[in-house]
Amino acid sequence: MLVHRHLSHLQRSPSRPRVVTVGAYDGVHRGHQEILRRLKACSRASGMPALVLSFEPLPREFFSPDRPAARLTRFRERYHLLANLGVDELFCPSFRRIRRLSAREFIEGVLLAGLNTRHVVVGEGFRFAANRLGTLDDLRSAGEARGFDVTEVPAIYWRGRRVSSTAIRKALRGGDLALASDMLGRDYSISGRVVRGIGLGKDLGFPTANVNLHRRQAPVDGIFAARIGGLADGLLDGVASVGTRPTVGGVEPLLEVFIFDFDREIYGRYITVHFIRRLREERKYADLATMKVQMYKDVENARAALAA
Repeated sequence: MLVHRHLSHLQRSPSRPRVVTVGAYDGVHRGHQEILRRLKACSRASGMPALVLSFEPLPREFFSPDRPAARLTRFRERYHLLANLGVDELFCPSFRRIRRLSAREFIEGVLLAGLNTRHVVVGEGFRFAANRLGTLDDLRSAGEARGFDVTEVPAIYWRGRRVSSTAIRKALRGGDLALASDMLGRDYSISGRVVRGIGLGKDLGFPTANVNLHRRQAPVDGIFAARIGGLADGLLDGVASVGTRPTVGGVEPLLEVFIFDFDREIYGRYITVHFIRRLREERKYADLATMKVQMYKDVENARAALAA
């Protein structure tokens, strides 16, 4: 999948006509997948490449830097999900650079001059441009005048609930991993590179793989039964912890993973942690000995959850 980051580069070089969808696509959930299915169908029928126009940072992160919405997927995770779903191109400009564009400027400068758009596929109730003032009616009117088609894809519902990134964040925050995975169409996961920690887990008999979250706010917290990909042909069982480690005075949130029956050097490896069941909240213990007792219980509970 090709990636474009700068509108000026696209505008300087004539491009093939494209089928385009626009959105944050955080999580690439079932609703997003239906939009992408329609996007690819239009792409196949027309012979034009399918392009996703998304943003960095995500708009909700930009407008609420002190209280950002928990990000479901980092850029790299979003890239892989979109590529695996058959998207041909991803255009991900800086949101700071285009956030002030009016609806007309966005259509003329980005969709037409930049991307040579011939068909736009968007979700129900789509809004765009500065202050979200652009509407589907604006797109349709411009399409009639400038010669591109517009397809609106109805929202997807799961057991009576509309599938959305907001609903998935709420489910994850409440520990309802089953609902989150139903809406995502897969287990919720976080990926990242294994980095060196302070070695406390190894000293306690639970050597952990530490992964920086690279998020202003994580969508999950606590202790989880987990499965880990990227280290073997299949998934490995383990326990994952997302939190600040208050017992040892930690401040920054961190993902730590203890992999069962595993003894290999994996610093620098890129892994994916699949969250299967939330076992409990993070706690502050009186001392390390008390925490170690609980860690044994967590391993036992995680094994039982994964076996079930």
